[in-house]
Amino acid sequence: MTEAGGHVPPVASDGQVPAAVDLIRAKRDGVPLSAHEIDWVIGAYLRGEVAEEQMSALLMAIYFRGLDPAELRAWTGVMIDSGERLDLSGVGLPTVDKHSTGGVGDKVSLILAPLAPADRRLYALRDVTGTVESIPLISSSIMSKKIAEGTGALVLDVKVGSGAFMRREDDARLLAQTMVALGTESGVRTTALLTRMDTPLGRAVGNAIEVEESVATLAGYGPSDLVEVVLALAREMLRLVGIDADPQAALADGRALARYREMITAQGGDPDAPLAVARHIRTAPAPAEGWLRRLDARAVGNAAWRLGAGRARKEDPVTAAAGVLCLAKPGDWVREGEPLLELRADDESRFEAGLAALGDAFEIGQDRPALPAPVIDRIGG
Repeated sequence: MTEAGGHVPPVASDGQVPAAVDLIRAKRDGVPLSAHEIDWVIGAYLRGEVAEEQMSALLMAIYFRGLDPAELRAWTGVMIDSGERLDLSGVGLPTVDKHSTGGVGDKVSLILAPLAPADRRLYALRDVTGTVESIPLISSSIMSKKIAEGTGALVLDVKVGSGAFMRREDDARLLAQTMVALGTESGVRTTALLTRMDTPLGRAVGNAIEVEESVATLAGYGPSDLVEVVLALAREMLRLVGIDADPQAALADGRALARYREMITAQGGDPDAPLAVARHIRTAPAPAEGWLRRLDARAVGNAAWRLGAGRARKEDPVTAAAGVLCLAKPGDWVREGEPLLELRADDESRFEAGLAALGDAFEIGQDRPALPAPVIDRIGG
């Protein structure tokens, strides 16, 4: 027995549970899935009753067909219910969190606000099936975790540009709008800022050097573009919970750094622990004299990855000291032969691949570039 849409319901009249292939076919053909079907298929997958290849096929169908608003609400709801939902009502203070879609040199969370079973498994599957970029699946993945943590308000930092998940502004805007709607419908006051990621944020790209730059920012002397994004997000977080305060003052007078140290200590860490230092350094020189007009974030990120700052496979080790330090940023005047980037690695053999990954990462010209503001727009109330 089938529904009007032509696909098998979660439990047919004879009491039989549908085969996953029926739901795959339905989604493949553009037929919306019901809330009951979504609940069944995710639950069955977690119980091992739906095979990995079947869930992979369903994710690919969703990648191409999308999820309508009702499907997206149901999918996100099941993701939330698959784990524990925290209740922070007893805290007695306003609660607000932020999330960033990530980018090259994006250490904002460490500065601003450091530190679900179905989502873990589905993200790992999306990662190896080429479906990570699906806006509905990104939205449900992010928002299920944020809603489940019980926060009263949420600010989303949605990156746009070559070094971001979403390279096109239209796609980033749609992602932001989708996540804001999901949060709002779930009773979480939610807004999003669209921020630029064509150039690495700040100057450090890598693990240890990003921590070092984060501490410098908390101490009041971070790179101007990084500070601008951090303060914009902090002000939005305070606005959502009705707190009238100046986050810039907290950077200037040492309170931000002091709180950061307290948080590390409270979790059993040592805020004075030394950071890893690379054994080898090599520089990439400017090919000409002039204004640095472009420094491509994706190329710099790929170079850092080649140097050991990231993984090719989940079991690969990460070299904490590896990375790239941007000695110049767009808008700086550089001289021919002057170092533009400092590449750091523990293994000298990685430099060749790191330098090759840079390709045409930078552009130098005689006209000074106009530098757009890091924050593009705000989405939501």
